[in-house]
Amino acid sequence: MTQLVQIRTPGGEPSEPRQPVSVDPDAPRVYLETLGCQMNVADSALILGQLTQRGYVQVRDPAEADVVLLNTCAVREKAEERVYGRTSQLLQHRRERPNLVFGITGCMAEHLRGKVAERAPHISLVVGPDAYRSIGDLVDRAREGESVLDVELDKSEVYEGLDGVADDDGVSGQVVIQRGCDKFCTFCVVPFTRGRERGVPPREVLRNARRLVERGYKEVVLLGQTVNSYRYEDVSFAALVRAVAAIEGVERIRFTSPYPVDFTDEVIAAMAELDNVCPQIHLPVQSGSDRMLTAMRRGYSRGEFLDLVERLRAAIPDLALSTDIMVGFCGETEEDHAETLSLMRAVRFDTAFMFSYSDRGITYASKKLEDDVDPATKKRRLQEVIALQEEHTRASFASRIGHTEEVLVGITSRRGDRMVGRTGRFQSVLLPLDRALPGDLVRVKIAGSTGHSLIAE
Repeated sequence: MTQLVQIRTPGGEPSEPRQPVSVDPDAPRVYLETLGCQMNVADSALILGQLTQRGYVQVRDPAEADVVLLNTCAVREKAEERVYGRTSQLLQHRRERPNLVFGITGCMAEHLRGKVAERAPHISLVVGPDAYRSIGDLVDRAREGESVLDVELDKSEVYEGLDGVADDDGVSGQVVIQRGCDKFCTFCVVPFTRGRERGVPPREVLRNARRLVERGYKEVVLLGQTVNSYRYEDVSFAALVRAVAAIEGVERIRFTSPYPVDFTDEVIAAMAELDNVCPQIHLPVQSGSDRMLTAMRRGYSRGEFLDLVERLRAAIPDLALSTDIMVGFCGETEEDHAETLSLMRAVRFDTAFMFSYSDRGITYASKKLEDDVDPATKKRRLQEVIALQEEHTRASFASRIGHTEEVLVGITSRRGDRMVGRTGRFQSVLLPLDRALPGDLVRVKIAGSTGHSLIAE
């Protein structure tokens, strides 16, 4: 990740340059790569926090590490193959460091607990998403030559009281409010790899949000597998959002990923009434076909999804919508695919994550349904979905030209010639380097668009 040019204090004045941190030259060094969703990013921060307390030092180069960890995702087949390929690539560092320890954490650790030894015998540490409280002990044991496996799910673990070490921009910070999932969509591995849904106590959510503000963060992102189904005792998701919004210094609030069925009137009202809740929602639809939605066990129909979109747009002016779309699910016909394209045209999502169905081995679909759409058809349907969404995304960005937008400034661009920020609608904006500093909220007029970023005057 690109380093910030300068650090802003909560009061808006540039902070003093950070002094070099004294590091024990004999301290063990850990290199961590994160694959997958934002929940994995938050979990990586948790892992680093625990290892840092244990005396480990994070390094950016695997060649310098004593321990290499990959925090993994098991949602899609390509992600799984990528992990095996990546660990094989990193194996070259054992030439210089023969005692280098390799470990995988996260969803794949749970999903592939019995396969890792056969496919990747160089991996001696396999840790599931409910064992991070003891990650320091587990890594130490692996460094002593033990093969370590801890993938047991814990019905109560929400990591209350633990602080992470985030590798982010220092402007937008994540707070996990929920772990696990109870939906059991037929294609999804999450309930099997992350366990059943449990809410983080509100006191812990508020503690973490206040901690972010104290460290200068301006935006709080609430995370959960189905975030708007959150409940802890008598506290609902809408009540939690209102409580976080009331914290002094929280300029913006986002949440992801909500589930369509759980969008209550109270949640919609909170979004409409609270100025610091961003007018942007990631709303996974998966398919536009009622037949496919039933086969996926999504719990809503096409008509109900469109009705929700209409209610959201009526309550929240200038709402931006993103989504997830899957093609090639078991039994999908050309008519089903046409229904998905039709729904995309009806909604006109601002952005989307689009992918083909892949058999994950342990899901209901894998065991009970037939993966009968051939790869060539999946590829063609995915290309059609991507092409249509590209039209909608470019049109969405182009429609902002001439508007004045409030932008939260984050990092410098990869080329180092612009600052990059985001609007409340979660659209990236390129600004001149001298226009603002990280953490600033600035109002700018949009002069152009690249199709996937806005350009400020």
